[in-house]
Amino acid sequence: MASRKKQDGAPPASTEDRVLTPAAVDEDERFDRLFRPESLDEFIGQDKHKQNLQVFVAAARKRTEPLDHILLCGPPGLGKTTLAYILAKEMGVNLALTSGPAVEHKGALTGVLTKLGRGDVLFIDEIHRLNATVEAALYPAIEDFRMDVMMGEGAYAESISIDLRPFTLVGATTRTGLLTKPLQERFGVTLRLDFYPVSDLERIVSRSARLFGVPCTDGGARALAQRSRGTPRVANRLLRRARDFAEVEGNGQIDDQIVRLTCDRLEIDEAGLDEMDRRLLSILIDHYEGGPVGVETLAAAMAEPRDTIEDVYEPYLLQQGFLGRTPRGRVATKKSYEHLGKPLVDRAPQGKLF
Repeated sequence: MASRKKQDGAPPASTEDRVLTPAAVDEDERFDRLFRPESLDEFIGQDKHKQNLQVFVAAARKRTEPLDHILLCGPPGLGKTTLAYILAKEMGVNLALTSGPAVEHKGALTGVLTKLGRGDVLFIDEIHRLNATVEAALYPAIEDFRMDVMMGEGAYAESISIDLRPFTLVGATTRTGLLTKPLQERFGVTLRLDFYPVSDLERIVSRSARLFGVPCTDGGARALAQRSRGTPRVANRLLRRARDFAEVEGNGQIDDQIVRLTCDRLEIDEAGLDEMDRRLLSILIDHYEGGPVGVETLAAAMAEPRDTIEDVYEPYLLQQGFLGRTPRGRVATKKSYEHLGKPLVDRAPQGKLF
């Protein structure tokens, strides 16, 4: 089996209070059930992947077979869990949910798999955090629908093969690089979810506001979408905060003025950057002349773990062009200078040694 890197995909607890963190918190889980679409037709965004999934579902139902195993990749908050719910509903089967850290040993995996009915969907979130023993036991389950279980001890131990009902494994990961190659190759379909454009997020905010029973103008929906970092979970979280300000500081309606007030109080600017994002860019520009700066140095300067820099702050800054990666480290781009209103550093070319 391929060697494993450090399996630490969960953001530190210090980021959970951050409004713009894409990681789920308890409050999000309560509202997810309200906002979650029930079919692929209702699902907004990711059109290319959605159209392909509609074909795969229709073909599987026509053949009366389970769906092929599917791997969903991408940053948190983009709809991986929602798609698992939708796929199970579209196929008319049950959904079993678990996560990589929760399946601690082979016995726990066996217990989950033996409860599945024919065609059921097993969703494993953060699948890259499965330990090596459990992952090895998963291979025959997803290939041949069987589990090899050791019965007895010592000289009397024997291996018994348990037949499983054919099922569909839907794995989700935020860190594709931590998946071993043998596990990746066992998925028939791999989908990489991308950040959402403002137009799709605007439709998501409008839909969530209707389900929430709060009036929201087109301008308010667009203003929230522009500040949502391309992530539906962040958009819905900002919608709930805007509702609070609309009820206390306004007339109960979410418009662009209420959104501006909400984001000003939460220190979120028009590009969706919050205080920590601006602090990271300011450290690069003010302390290190725009870089390049190693990620360990940057983490120490921000008093944050390296994983937090790489998993929480960097993805959106890189995707929006505020930050660049080079072999020597991180660099601030021209866009970040302009956004922060700082003069661009004019680096003179290095002179010849001789």
